[in-house]
Amino acid sequence: MKLIRHGQPGAELPGLIDASGTLRDLSGVLADIEPATLGPDSMARLASLDPLTLPPVPFGTRLGPCVGRVGNVVAIGLNYADHAAEAGLKPPGQPIVFNKHSAAISGPNDDVWLPPGSTQLDWEVELGIVIGQRTFHVSEADALSHVAGFCLVNDVSERAYQMAYEGQWVKGKSYPTHCPIGPWLITPDELGDPQDVDLWLDVNGVRRQSGNTRTMIFGVAHIVSYLSRFMVLQPGDVIPTGTPPGVGMGHKPPLYLKAGDVITLGGRGLGEQRQVVVDSPAA
Repeated sequence: MKLIRHGQPGAELPGLIDASGTLRDLSGVLADIEPATLGPDSMARLASLDPLTLPPVPFGTRLGPCVGRVGNVVAIGLNYADHAAEAGLKPPGQPIVFNKHSAAISGPNDDVWLPPGSTQLDWEVELGIVIGQRTFHVSEADALSHVAGFCLVNDVSERAYQMAYEGQWVKGKSYPTHCPIGPWLITPDELGDPQDVDLWLDVNGVRRQSGNTRTMIFGVAHIVSYLSRFMVLQPGDVIPTGTPPGVGMGHKPPLYLKAGDVITLGGRGLGEQRQVVVDSPAA
């Protein structure tokens, strides 16, 4: 099952994608794709619906973030050994954990804002985990049963804010529009093995990232179990799981985004995103 949210920012409605690829509206069934609707019972109810009984979404309707009312974005850093190497950093012995502010979340095809004066805006294609139920001290063996689904994430990062400005990475990860998610939330049964997902990203039509989640240092089940030792993961929490090599920071000399650049990215089963980099309205 692939769940979507469609409509204008702040007024998105729930939906799904049927077997033919048609977008169908779910607003007559539930209010939104949000924490309250991501539990096993609710997801089973949605899976039992006949999509052909649902009205189609008008062609050209904007797709919003595939999950609404996200409380927390808990991200994993340097989770591919080859990406750590290109960053000049030693692969971690335990997951590196940081936050992105939830207000950074945007739709999969919304513009990405270039902060005023930014010269080091970077891209990161990632597999995102979406938690479906309260998760606390869960074993690795049981971790995947707490996952509602997966989505594509672009962990947009301002490297100067992240690295040169002293303090936590969160400053370089949280600008508005710097966490596009979607186009859809795919359920675990439809995605299959989360440790065999091809990921790719192009900038202006040139392939910059190509990888597969099988080369993660820490896999999905380990990440969920590990995080649940330190915090209570709540329904709707999004966990970007790290990026393969090819980020702008890793090029010599580095390549960073500028206004007018076009980012396209995708993953097996996760769909595709397309963003245009524009100057921030705060500029």
